[in-house]
Amino acid sequence: MVDLVRPAELLSWFAQEGHPRPLVLDVREPWECALASVPAQGFELQAVPMGHLPARLAELDLDRPVACLCHHGVRSMRVAAWLAQQGCDRVANIEGGIDAWSQEHDPQVPRY
Repeated sequence: MVDLVRPAELLSWFAQEGHPRPLVLDVREPWECALASVPAQGFELQAVPMGHLPARLAELDLDRPVACLCHHGVRSMRVAAWLAQQGCDRVANIEGGIDAWSQEHDPQVPRY
């Protein structure tokens, strides 16, 4: 099952999961990450473009909570559902993506 979490609720979701090293998985393309990125505060941030994820799955620790991030939340929802199928039982989609992050949580993150 994939949880849906708004950006402002992310740290609370991580706290519920009770793991010391939660992960935000940014599945946007490198050029998007260069335009705007979230600061890793209270979590680890790892960028793996959606299309590269199957080949790089072994790089992820699926035993810890993973929250997926993209531009508006569509790609990250697909990735979160796929990760759940791969055995990640603590996975969330950050609803609204980095655009919502900028609007609702941290206006210092540029919008594009």
